[in-house]
Amino acid sequence: MIRGLYDWTMGLASHRHAMWALVAVSFIESSVFPIPPDVLMIPMVLAARERAFWIATVATLASVAGGCLGYAIGFFFMDAVGTPILEFYGKTESFDQLAARFNEMGGWAVLIAGVTPFPYKVITIFSGVTQLDFTLFMGISVLARALRFFIVAALLWRFGAPIRDFIEKRLGLMFTLFVVILLGGFMAVKYL
Repeated sequence: MIRGLYDWTMGLASHRHAMWALVAVSFIESSVFPIPPDVLMIPMVLAARERAFWIATVATLASVAGGCLGYAIGFFFMDAVGTPILEFYGKTESFDQLAARFNEMGGWAVLIAGVTPFPYKVITIFSGVTQLDFTLFMGISVLARALRFFIVAALLWRFGAPIRDFIEKRLGLMFTLFVVILLGGFMAVKYL
């Protein structure tokens, strides 16, 4: 099923309404869709390298708007769906403690999910569930998604098709390593 969605998404890149498809995929991926916008964005940029940064802007704005939907899902449906389940299992207090810990470091979670292969949708929904400060959520979401999409666009704009394999196979790992090194640096400063 995932392969079929992947192929369908790739096919949208050559469609005459590819930009609208990018808006839709970027928006819905931030809350429920399993295929990342990069799958559509990469062939679109390669087909029109002069529009690389416009494509990255569209992906960023639509993804952040979709993140708002994810936040709203968590925020509005926790009471109706999540709370009764937590109460049934006697885990309300445990969840409250988890939510408090998440909100202490929630900005980092949004940043990490926004730039790494970790599903951003999980953090958008959980941010709404824990009621992470919405202004913080939005600011970090814009930063993280722009960082991710503009780096991809810049690499494709500068190097073209030869960089595609690196982006598809290794860029997620590079983002993850960057975040690990960044967090490690902060921890070293804090504890040394």
